[in-house]
Formats: sequence, structure tokens, C-alpha cells
Amino acid sequence: MQLAHVGKDYAKVDTRGGRLRLVYDLLRGRGAAHVFSALDDVTLTLSRGESLGIIGENGAGKSTLLKIVAGVIEPTRGNVSVNGRVGALLELGAGFHPDYTGLANIELAAALLGLTPREIAAKRDEIIAFADIGDHIRDPIKQYSSGMVVRLGFAIATALAPEILITDEVLAVGDESFQKRCIAWMERFLDGGGTLLLCSHSMYHIQKLCRHAMWLKDGRVEQFGLSEDVTRAYLTYHEEKAATSKSGMPLAEAMATGAYAVNSFDASVDDIIHGEDVSVRGDVYSPDGRAPVVVIGIVRADGTPVFGVASDMDRVALRKCDDHRFEFTLTFPALPLQPGKYWIKAHAADPEGLRVFDNVERPLVVRGRTRELGLVHLVHRWHDGIDR
Repeated sequence: MQLAHVGKDYAKVDTRGGRLRLVYDLLRGRGAAHVFSALDDVTLTLSRGESLGIIGENGAGKSTLLKIVAGVIEPTRGNVSVNGRVGALLELGAGFHPDYTGLANIELAAALLGLTPREIAAKRDEIIAFADIGDHIRDPIKQYSSGMVVRLGFAIATALAPEILITDEVLAVGDESFQKRCIAWMERFLDGGGTLLLCSHSMYHIQKLCRHAMWLKDGRVEQFGLSEDVTRAYLTYHEEKAATSKSGMPLAEAMATGAYAVNSFDASVDDIIHGEDVSVRGDVYSPDGRAPVVVIGIVRADGTPVFGVASDMDRVALRKCDDHRFEFTLTFPALPLQPGKYWIKAHAADPEGLRVFDNVERPLVVRGRTRELGLVHLVHRWHDGIDR
């Protein structure tokens, strides 16, 4: 499957007169004068057996991209080449007749996909068993819950042995047992050489099922790469966005000034691999020549506190350089932070440690590949139950 510089535009019309002008322009072979670009300049190649997660905010163009790959809509520009039998589960209930029963919709969907009556009969029991909706299989689709619709849709899409499976937020609707069944099926599908396009707001599912990920933002590719790297960048983006909305300004701008000031502040690196050493160093101005207290803190990009320590807690006196300047260095050996973006903060306080006068910050990006959860890596060891 290949996409080259694919884009999709939709005409923007606000009034009845605008709609009439649009029809007139289209009849004369002209394009729409005012358009909204839902997708722009998307290029990717996905080989047999590969998996790609599509992530992004609502309205970023994810569903539009999946519909183009599935052949539901045509791109405005660019080229799309899809080789293989496609199974797509996009909008909830798409392709189902609401007045038909679940059984009748199985027959209809299979027939539309070109299966013979004998092939449909051979697949029917498998689809019913996977959907697991009991006697509701004989009820009209319009009486189904959203979860029941997804169960039946996924069962039909997967039972027909697609070579390329496209799913849009399937795992967000079903219950936990159905999610586990879907994930197990997708893992077998990938092991058997199938190709998967998975759109989801769950970074856990993207990391678990997809080797690569694409982050769409405002219709364009913001980042493409290994799923661990792309999802981490996406989560950091939301953490920083949340922090900005809370404070009304970026974290780096939220600084105070006072009698005790951090004149210089530096970390040994601002981009490390998980488990590397990090040193924080700087100097503090003291107006009366007394040794100040320095507080060092680490927070996530969204402001979640991770760790904090003050020099007086460890009974450490800062080194005096001249009448008013004191230096400090704090080292974190083998920093156990999980991959992500953090801020290292240095606070200058009075010698009693009661009043904080200054606050400076430095970003710290921790890189690495891991699927562990939480903020820090804890050294651990599994036991296999055998006494040694």
C-alpha cells in the first residue's frame, strides 16, 4: 500500500447562494472557490505484514485518511495504491441496514463482498460466535447498542479473511472481554502476514499492536516513526497543552524574582537515554553573603511532581565563590525516569529555607523504548515459582 502526497478538500458553503454558486462552478468544470483541507500532503508506504497506528486530535484527518485507503472516498490530489483484499470497520454501523436483523446483515455484507451462498453459509456460525450477542442476532440492527453494532461489524470484517484491515476506534466501544478478543485476533492476523491500520485514542493499544505510528495534526503529518516515539511525543504535546491552559502561560515563562536569585542554571544534558546520569549545576546570588538554600525539583510536562529535594534536607552547604555568589551541583546517577518530557526546576530560597525568591527551569527529554507504565522505572525481578 502506497500513498503519495495525498490530500482531500471539502467545499465550504455558508449560505444558500453559496451552494448555488458551488453547483454552478462544478457544472462549468471549476473547482470550489472556498475549501477546507481535511488532509494535505500525506505520504506513506506500508508493506505486507506491517502495522501502522494513526493518532491525532478530533478533526485531525484520521478518519478521512482511512476512508481514502478503504476506497470510500476519492482524494482531491495525490496517488493511492492498495494491493490486497481490504476489510474496513469505519463509522459505527456503516454498511448495515437498520431494519434488517443481524443475520440478514451478515448475508447482505458477505454478498456485497462477493461471497457465494455456500461461502456465506460456511462463515455464518464463525461470525455469530465471534460477535457473541446471543439471541439479539435475530433482532433489527436499529435496536442494537453501539457495542453490539461494533461486535457484529468486527466479526464480519475479520471473518472474511482480509489482507488489509482498517479499523477506526473499534476498541473504544466494546467491553473489556470483547477488546481482549479483538486484540488477540489482531495479533494472530499480524503474525499471519496481515496488514493493519489502526486508528485509536488509546496509546496503549497503538504501542501494543502497531510497530509504527503516524501523528496527524490539522490534516498534515506531524510525526512518523516507531510507535513508542510518536505516542510519547503526542502525549507530551497534550501534557504541555494542559499545563499551559492551567497556568495561562508556558512553564518556562513562569519565573519569580527576588533577593536570592539563580544567576546561572544548567543541566549536563537536555536529551538523555533512559538510565543515564544527569547533573544539575548553577550559582545563586545572596544579597547578605549568607549561604542560601537551593531546591531542585523534577516535574512532568503537565506539571505532575516527580521528585524534589532541598540542599538543607541533605545538610549540604553550597560552595562560596565570592562575597555574594554560591555554586551548587546535584547529580542523579542512572536517572530512573520513564521516557517522556520533563522539567528540571531550581529554586533559590533564603538560608532558613522558608521563602523562595527565584525559580528557573530547563527541559529534559528522556528517550528510550519501553512499554512500562508510570513515571519512574523501578528495578524489579520476576520469579518463576521454582525454588532455587
